[in-house]
Amino acid sequence: MASSSGNSNSSSSSQLQNSGSEEDLHQQNMVDQRKRKRKESNRESARRSRMRKQQHLDELVAQVAQLSKDNNQILNSINFTTHHYLNIQAENSVLRAQMMELNQRLDYLNQILSYLNTMSASELVYETDQCFETNTCDHGFTNPFNLPYLNQPIMASPDMFQYY
Repeated sequence: MASSSGNSNSSSSSQLQNSGSEEDLHQQNMVDQRKRKRKESNRESARRSRMRKQQHLDELVAQVAQLSKDNNQILNSINFTTHHYLNIQAENSVLRAQMMELNQRLDYLNQILSYLNTMSASELVYETDQCFETNTCDHGFTNPFNLPYLNQPIMASPDMFQYY
């Protein structure tokens, strides 16, 4: 009987060992399953992170393209405005030169008028007759060939003031 009770102890200890190893195996499977789930979750998280990163990169590339386009439009606008400004500036220089020349002509004509207004009618007739008879006049007002600005074209032109 003693041997039978020893056998029963050994069989119950082997059952305990079997149930312990099954429990260890079950725990090992649970740990493996958790590891697989964690790895899968990490892979999914990394995939989402890569997608967000790619989307952000695409947005930045689109923004760079838009800013480059805007920059080119601004540069074209600046170039057009600069060209227009230089043309207007050249035209303005021509107009100023013409204005100065016309002011000189006006001053000269005003001098002639003031001289003619100060002379009496008889003096004017006498001097004019005397100039035509002797062909010697001491002033250039009554001799049309001595008037430097009479019927002279305005010499300023846009080609004189080229700015590049």
